[in-house]
Amino acid sequence: MKRKNVMRLIVCGVVAGAMAAMLALSGCGGSQASSSNGSSNSSNGGQQVELQIFAANSLEKALPEVQELYTKSHSNVTFKDTQFKASGDLVQQLTADNSAADVLITASTKTMDKAADLITSDTRKDMFTNDLVVTTKKDSDIKITSLEDLKNVKGTIAIGEPNTVPAGKYAIQALKSAGLVTYDEDADGKITNIKPQGITLDYGSDKVGTVANHIATGDFAAGLVYSSDIYRYDGIQSAYVTPSDSHKAIKYPGAVVKTSSNADVAADFLNFCMTDADAQKIFSNYGFELAG
Repeated sequence: MKRKNVMRLIVCGVVAGAMAAMLALSGCGGSQASSSNGSSNSSNGGQQVELQIFAANSLEKALPEVQELYTKSHSNVTFKDTQFKASGDLVQQLTADNSAADVLITASTKTMDKAADLITSDTRKDMFTNDLVVTTKKDSDIKITSLEDLKNVKGTIAIGEPNTVPAGKYAIQALKSAGLVTYDEDADGKITNIKPQGITLDYGSDKVGTVANHIATGDFAAGLVYSSDIYRYDGIQSAYVTPSDSHKAIKYPGAVVKTSSNADVAADFLNFCMTDADAQKIFSNYGFELAG
């Protein structure tokens, strides 16, 4: 009886040991699975992100449609109330608070240059190009076949304020090329001492959209705006496309703001704007062309 009891104890011990080993292995496997799932969740890119965009006023209609398109394929991303203002005003706002935005898109390279200390330089890219046009009220019978024809316009010609509104800067360059204005420009590009020559000129509009609205309401007889503005404002028409060599090249650079806490997503959105076929179609519908 004693020998049987000893054998029974040995067998029980072996079984107990095997069960303990199995439980230990099971526990290790469970820990590994949990660790793996945790790692997967932390790297799946699903964290909610809200982007703040500062963009040139002329993008006011096209960009929201592209943002909506982006959120359809990136459900974790939303956009704050995008700021559409004159590019110079946006840079001033960002200078005052360098954490105010994740992305900056301006309507001139010179304006973006002024934000060089505020952006991540290797994310800066020329995104779009645009044309500068003379606009008149829809159905106006004013005929413009050259910039010089503006001398024959009865009424005031409107442009954006050239030191804050890139469209205004391009416009005054074009007018100067035709001998319709003189001005002084310092080393930093600031324009002063503006003197119209043979035309009545208003150069105080705070953004290019304001010029378009003035023309649509009949406040002024003609104005200089972007070709894309013809698509986004009712009541105006393109009367003449200015020669490309009458002003500096119109380019829209975009960049990620240096202090952005969502830099990767911000960079991805900029890339989406320039590479997604549907996004490109939207920009094209509003008169923008992809920068080469």
